[in-house]
Amino acid sequence: MRHRPVLGASVLAGALALAGCGAGDSPADLSVGTAYMPQPVSATMAAGFLTITNDGGTGDELTSVTSDAGEVTVHETVDGAMRQVDRLPIPAHGELALESGGNHLMFEKLKRQPKQGQTLSVELHFADSDPVTVEMPVKPATYRPGGGSAHSGHTGN
Repeated sequence: MRHRPVLGASVLAGALALAGCGAGDSPADLSVGTAYMPQPVSATMAAGFLTITNDGGTGDELTSVTSDAGEVTVHETVDGAMRQVDRLPIPAHGELALESGGNHLMFEKLKRQPKQGQTLSVELHFADSDPVTVEMPVKPATYRPGGGSAHSGHTGN
């Protein structure tokens, strides 16, 4: 009889621990779509745009981007002013849109000027999720995506 209260307390503690692992705590589930770079007019600088969708129950953050094409930094735009940031949040069950006139990627010190029809490979790095490699097509300088989302990458998290 003496062991039953201990066993009952252990079962209760285990049940409470599992209760904290509900669906709302599922890891980030990231995918990337609508990635593109407008053909740059500068030989050394360009912008890049994409959308990161998080179907998971936990937020994450875009912390950096790397590319063989040159240096890539993450920028946010607030009240028309652009500034480099160390990270941008990707909310749970939400998205981070990097788009013209808003938050975006800035390519600097390009090793070659990308031309329309070519693609650049970029690797997105996150605070908690595995990196995602994305093929970014070079579009006309005036290109704006219209609806639909062709996914370019997905993590298995």
